[in-house]
Amino acid sequence: MTSSGQDTHVYTHLEELRRRLIITFASFLVALLAAFLYAKPIYNWLVSDVDGKLTVLGPTDILWVYLMISGVFALAVTIPVAGLQVWNFVKPALTPEERKAALAYIPALAVLFAAGIAFGYFVLFPMVLSFLKEMAQGQVETMYTADKYFRFMLNLTLPFGLLFEMPVVVMFLTKIGVLNPLRLAKMRKMAYFILTVISITITPPDFISDILVIVPLLILYEFSITLSKWVYRKQLTSAPAEVPQP
Repeated sequence: MTSSGQDTHVYTHLEELRRRLIITFASFLVALLAAFLYAKPIYNWLVSDVDGKLTVLGPTDILWVYLMISGVFALAVTIPVAGLQVWNFVKPALTPEERKAALAYIPALAVLFAAGIAFGYFVLFPMVLSFLKEMAQGQVETMYTADKYFRFMLNLTLPFGLLFEMPVVVMFLTKIGVLNPLRLAKMRKMAYFILTVISITITPPDFISDILVIVPLLILYEFSITLSKWVYRKQLTSAPAEVPQP
């Protein structure tokens, strides 16, 4: 291929990437606007367990709260869309079997993101909030602003939505040859350390809370390795001469 032909090829790929990014961003904006229309009832549901009403310190605070709520729902909608755009971008380099397998991962992105958000909201968030309330009980008068309350909620839930994507991401990267189970096993100690640090950082300073968060994350990592082995073995079966045995 000549230099001019290579430049044209690169330019075509960049244009395709740009188009995929625009579609993803446009999907996020549409989902954000749609979710914003229902932000008020969602807000009322999320604060139904709060003792008393939340306060605001400025006229635009409630707007930012509604945007935060809408943003999470928009992100949940956009993740599978982004996955589909990535699939379309790499599709020409995949075999028909790989295309079919990779496409099957996309619905799992939305399911696992929702599962991670649910874990953070229904398990971690009430546990940490209860711990902090007990610390403040009898010492200070508790009054939450809407902005800080929802920022605190998002800091505890959104990371788990992203972390729960780990199995699908690992399967996909194994499928295209970026990862393999041997490499993941060698990274186990480092991965355990990172996940433990994340868990201790976002949980109250007590052993039970740490265990309740660390254990699911470590299980998730081991589950990801198991899925990677399954994908890798299928590759070995289909092309034993091309894939090195770990």
